[in-house]
Amino acid sequence: MKKLLFDFLPLVLFFIALKVGDIYLATWVAIGAAIAQIIWLKLTNKNIEGSTWLSLFIIVIFGGATIYLKDETFIKWKPTVLYWLFGLILIFGKLLFNKNYIQTLMKSQITMPEIAWTKMNYSWAIFFIIVGLLNLYVAFSGHFTTDQWGTFKVFGTTILLIIFAVGQSLWLNKYMQIPDSSQKG
Repeated sequence: MKKLLFDFLPLVLFFIALKVGDIYLATWVAIGAAIAQIIWLKLTNKNIEGSTWLSLFIIVIFGGATIYLKDETFIKWKPTVLYWLFGLILIFGKLLFNKNYIQTLMKSQITMPEIAWTKMNYSWAIFFIIVGLLNLYVAFSGHFTTDQWGTFKVFGTTILLIIFAVGQSLWLNKYMQIPDSSQKG
């Protein structure tokens, strides 16, 4: 639970800064929070996941462009680019390298047949692509303000993620087996 809160901290700080300031203050805060996260993980000798480095890289690039060019378009593209990269990594990892990154992440927690892992991998990839498209719609359709986009970015995508994860775990429940820890040597 601590890790989940730690991972969402830059997002929450972005939201708060957006509410009390504007998109540029929120972008500065998000960049600072992402950098502070990496520094904290380094100082505490914790493992820094690839997704954390990727997220930092994208927030610095897109956030930096937003601040430098005074154009909020870049920061609004950031979630879509991140989601699409995650989706593409899952798809091409499986297709080109026969590597299932979802399985790599979760295999110590659950055991499933290969077909279930493949379905899980592709369903997450599709989910990330769809959420990226939803972000573009909310950000650029003209139906929503920047403030509303910020709320969607923080709460809407998080709620979608939770609903998808719960739905998927219910669907995959027929395949899942908890590893028997008594058989480990």
